[in-house]
Amino acid sequence: MPVSRRDVLQWQFDLTWSLFEYHLERLESADFLWEPAAHCWTVRPTDDGRSMPDWADAEPDPVPVPTIGWITWHIGWWWTVALDHVQGRPPRERTEIAWPGGDKAVAWLRDLRTEWLEVLARLDDADLDGTAPFPWQGDPAHTVAHMLAWVNAELMKNAAEIGQLRLMRHARG
Repeated sequence: MPVSRRDVLQWQFDLTWSLFEYHLERLESADFLWEPAAHCWTVRPTDDGRSMPDWADAEPDPVPVPTIGWITWHIGWWWTVALDHVQGRPPRERTEIAWPGGDKAVAWLRDLRTEWLEVLARLDDADLDGTAPFPWQGDPAHTVAHMLAWVNAELMKNAAEIGQLRLMRHARG
C-alpha cells in the first residue's frame, strides 16, 4: 500500500513528538533554569519584563551549554519562524520571540505542535515540491518537504537535549 510523503513526514513528526512528550510531562519548574555548567546560555529577564535568550551572532567557541529554558525558547523561535514561512506570513525576527517562562513553556510548545499539525494536514504534493522558504531562504535545491524533515530532525535533537539535561539535573539531586 503506497504511503504519501506527507504521511511519512507526519508519522516521523508524531514519533518524535511522543518521545519529546515523555520529557515535557516530567519537567519541573526548577528544571528550566538549572545551569549544567559554568559556561552556559539561559534566558534572562529584560527591562521590559520579557525573558530573552543569551545570544551571539557568531557561534562562540566553545559553544555554551544551554539550559532547558534556552532550548525551549530555541524550539519556539525556529518553529514560530518555520510556521510563519510555510503559511506565507512575514517571518518574525529572533528578537521578537520572547520565552514565556517555565510555567508556560510547555503549553507554548504544545500550541505550536497543534498549529504545525493543522498546517501539515493542508499540504499536498504540489506544496511539498515547492521551494523551501526556511531555513535555506529560498534555495531551489531544498523543498518544503525538506523543511518538514528538517523540523522533525531539529525537534528530535532538541528533545534529546532537554531529556539529557533533565536526567542529569535529577541524577545530581
